[in-house]
Amino acid sequence: MTRLQIWLRGIVAAAISGAAGGALTGFAAVGIDPQHFNLQAGMGATLRIGAAAALINAVIGVAAYLQKSPLPEE
Repeated sequence: MTRLQIWLRGIVAAAISGAAGGALTGFAAVGIDPQHFNLQAGMGATLRIGAAAALINAVIGVAAYLQKSPLPEE
């Protein structure tokens, strides 16, 4: 496996890890505001906030990885 492949895998892993944490954060909104975010009446809003949190955390995870390892080593 080349260093470029290892670097790219690191970016993908950072995105997946961030998205997983974001999804959990998004679904925590059910406990914080159950009138707007719940799994029965407001499923759409719950999924939207979970997806938004996952996307934001994935971007943060990739940015943190790129800060640590900005370019693959030669």
